[in-house]
Amino acid sequence: MNNTQHISIAIASYNGEKYLAEQLDSILQQTYSATEIIIIDDCSYDNTWNILQEYANQYPQIKLQQNEANLGACSSFTRAISLCGGDYI
Repeated sequence: MNNTQHISIAIASYNGEKYLAEQLDSILQQTYSATEIIIIDDCSYDNTWNILQEYANQYPQIKLQQNEANLGACSSFTRAISLCGGDYI
């Protein structure tokens, strides 16, 4: 894979504050960096949204969306994929 190909990462999150920072740090430290990281939060009621906002403020490739109602894992992940613009997801 060459560096002209754009990589999108799609994430659906829900109450993931315990491992979210570790997950995002791991993704951001990969040797081939993602062009964009699309994250859909499915109405988390823990600190997930605040953590996501902190990361999005530091890393411009992170793009956040928050569902207006809880859609569940499959629908949230499908929504994240639909927002990706990379050559590979």
